[in-house]
Amino acid sequence: MSSITKSKNTTFIKSTAKSLGFMYCGISKADFLEDEATKLENWLKAGSHGKMTYMENHFDKRLDPRLLVDNAKSVISLLFNYYTPEEQGDSLAPKISKYAYGEDYHFIVKDKLKSLMNEIYQEIGEVSGRVFVDSAPVLDKAWAKKSGLGWMGKNANIIHPKEGSFFFIAELILDLDLEYDGPIKDYCGTCTKCIEACPTGAIQPYKVDGSKCISYLTIELKDEIIPKEFFGKMENWMFGCDICQDVCPWNRFAKKHSEPRLDPHEKLLKMSKADWEDLTEEVFNEIFRKSAVKRTKLSGLRRNIDFLKKK
Repeated sequence: MSSITKSKNTTFIKSTAKSLGFMYCGISKADFLEDEATKLENWLKAGSHGKMTYMENHFDKRLDPRLLVDNAKSVISLLFNYYTPEEQGDSLAPKISKYAYGEDYHFIVKDKLKSLMNEIYQEIGEVSGRVFVDSAPVLDKAWAKKSGLGWMGKNANIIHPKEGSFFFIAELILDLDLEYDGPIKDYCGTCTKCIEACPTGAIQPYKVDGSKCISYLTIELKDEIIPKEFFGKMENWMFGCDICQDVCPWNRFAKKHSEPRLDPHEKLLKMSKADWEDLTEEVFNEIFRKSAVKRTKLSGLRRNIDFLKKK
């Protein structure tokens, strides 16, 4: 493929991604993630994945996109904004992470990825590939970093210098040669606000112990009871946690998203502490019908709310 064609295809993909609502698009060569191999192995050996046993599966596929898509040439990384300044009205109410205010992002972002894929087919022709939104063993943060969409912060989130970190990361892996981007500098500097703010001590510089993370405890952990060692340390979070992002100075640049499907259900932000503690199945189904919160089911959310009462 000529350099002119590669350039033209790259420009088309990036401009189309922007027109579909993605904040940024970066592209990397589909290759083995050598730097990540040892980090992932050590993270798993340390048990930092807690009871997320699925993280132990497909180790090779997580590190090599060519095992996910035959003859893969390029990994296209995309950022989709979910930030909102809106907050729950009752400051004493159990809290939900901003990303889960609206409709489940898996559906929203995947719809847009499929539209992008269709545009690529129509413009470029026969291209094989797959779209990913937390749906397969892809190290999305590693690819976003590699393609220059931000640096890996000390809280292990990708931070964009103009947008902060309140965004979803998604990928297209294609058997198409494109122009590749490169990583950018780390601008965390000497700042340790995220490390100091984490109430469970889950964060070490550039590494998160998932088994201590409030998001893990409230979503991924399926045990009937949250471990007693976390009594009084949950900071009133019942689904997810935004602490390490809320304190990050780079998130002063975050701007409100423009996706109506991410707007909260009209009742969600008005729920009082008492409303949550008396949550019925009817209300749960009404508010979270299309939400990522359905992952915990009503029983899981009740478990979390009950745990918060035991401070």
